[in-house]
Amino acid sequence: MSQAAAVVSLRLDFDETRTKVVLRTTDDFRDDLVRLAARFRSGGQLGPLAAVVELNDLLGGLNALSAWPDAAGVEWAPELQELVVGVLQDAQAAQQRLEHPGSPEAVVPDDIAFLLGDEWKADLSDFQRRDIAKLLSLQHGANFSVPGAGKTRVGLAVYATQKAQNKVNRLLIVCPKSAYESWQYESAVCFRHPLRTDILDKSYDQWAEVLIVNYERLDRSLTMLAAWLKAAPSMIILDEAHRMKLGARGTYGAACMALGPLARRRLILTGTPAPNGAKDLENLLGFVWPGHGQRTVTQAVAGGDLAHASSVLRPLFTRTTKQELGLPPMSLQMRYVDMPQLHEEIYTSLVGGEGSGATRDDLSALGKTALRLLMAAVCPALLVEGANRYDPLAYQLPPLEVPKGSSLYSLMQNLPDHEMSPKYQEAAFIVAQNAERGRKTLVWTTFVRSLTTLEKLLSKFGPAVVYGGTPDREEQLRRFREDPDCMVLISNPATLGEGISLHQVCHDAVYVDRDFMAGRFLQSMDRIHRLGLAPDTDTNVTVLVARSTIDEVVMTRLEQKLDFMGKILDDPSVQQLADLEEEPSVAAGLAPSDMEALLSHMGVKARR
Repeated sequence: MSQAAAVVSLRLDFDETRTKVVLRTTDDFRDDLVRLAARFRSGGQLGPLAAVVELNDLLGGLNALSAWPDAAGVEWAPELQELVVGVLQDAQAAQQRLEHPGSPEAVVPDDIAFLLGDEWKADLSDFQRRDIAKLLSLQHGANFSVPGAGKTRVGLAVYATQKAQNKVNRLLIVCPKSAYESWQYESAVCFRHPLRTDILDKSYDQWAEVLIVNYERLDRSLTMLAAWLKAAPSMIILDEAHRMKLGARGTYGAACMALGPLARRRLILTGTPAPNGAKDLENLLGFVWPGHGQRTVTQAVAGGDLAHASSVLRPLFTRTTKQELGLPPMSLQMRYVDMPQLHEEIYTSLVGGEGSGATRDDLSALGKTALRLLMAAVCPALLVEGANRYDPLAYQLPPLEVPKGSSLYSLMQNLPDHEMSPKYQEAAFIVAQNAERGRKTLVWTTFVRSLTTLEKLLSKFGPAVVYGGTPDREEQLRRFREDPDCMVLISNPATLGEGISLHQVCHDAVYVDRDFMAGRFLQSMDRIHRLGLAPDTDTNVTVLVARSTIDEVVMTRLEQKLDFMGKILDDPSVQQLADLEEEPSVAAGLAPSDMEALLSHMGVKARR
């Protein structure tokens, strides 16, 4: 090698957070560095001779480095080079599986008992062993099994096999707060010696083997978590991974994308991987296989044939369907109610006022309009109370300001305090019927103000109440599960829609209202319909629908979204059911694909 070739013209290394890569050059290559940085979405200059690129962005665009004019002068920091080589190998392995989907798995279900090691003691079903075997045959993987299939236990089993083989010795779990209970319980009962587990708060147990963190805390804990993952061979699990479906465009997704490559093994768990379309799936698999997963999904669905896309992508994920759980059937019915005349007039007047300036260009404004219409369909009084500070962020709206002298103003003045919402009446009737038969009921409603109204209305049934501001959440859940006088639990899917199991004590649910998030509805239903139900269990879900309102738009859009999920997962069971809380986004969970249906409803209603 000549002396000139030995000169380093481009040096790549981690920054102090280990989530970005710093590129340094010399005076001779200053302009080349500017051009190189510009080829990356996140590229930026740190000075005349240094630039920075997000790690995941670099991994997804390694080909850009081929344009560097002095290939022999490129030098990688050893640790970064090891990571890049590993990512390329992972991508190559995934590509081989896609190209040869019929090739035998490296691990078969019969191997699992041996691979788990002596520390594992929990039982596993046949479909769980099958899912574990497939995930172990991949270096990284995705488990898209339906809610209630025991994905938590499968994830811990994958970790146990890796720990038994000395490939990893610590586990980072990213999940919603509502899933803490499940992970803590399973990590204690699955192992002969319970795993030392801690939840990341202002501080954490530095000797913990399992560290649990929620999505909301990820961004501000990024540097610490990056160091924790690199301090020892680690595995990372994203539970309810659809929370980061926005990928690098969202706060949660950007943090997950930055942390993922720092772990030896990556696993995502979600029963609703694509609630609003293929883009969701692109970002999820982009986390699993940086620089490769997104392209793979894009290519698979490019032709629009979802059945074909599903068969192409099938080697990259495992999924247990609802039928495979062997659950007794669930009865899902829509129960229509008619609004009183005054409610109907207020709703129609609201559509006229809100819809007059509605455009396809302002998704945020339309989302707020949708939220007000959802409130009006439940109880018009909700409109004038304003936001409760415990409402989810995307649901916080100020009171509706109604101009004096307008028709809506006079209608609202005529709304008597005692005017009873037919939805509340119907919910109370169902709860009373169930209580008479000794059956507990789970009542779902989106708005905290609606929730507290129902708490008073159902007071004689000893209601337990759980929402964002509940100080004794565990005690409320304990009462519902154990107290024979507590016959109803009132909550909102944003708080309790995932992570808990109530199927042992409750087999009836009522939805006072729903929004446009299909995954949220799917997940919340599965709080009472999941693995472990007795074969003769009678499970009933009733959705209350105010006739000729936005409720009917929501119903249609949820059916369409679930049909899409069923096709892309090649799983017709999803189509028989009707997104879950992600990052705070547009009010009412309104997606661009929902806009036409909402505008059409508003146009029809306004012309009446």
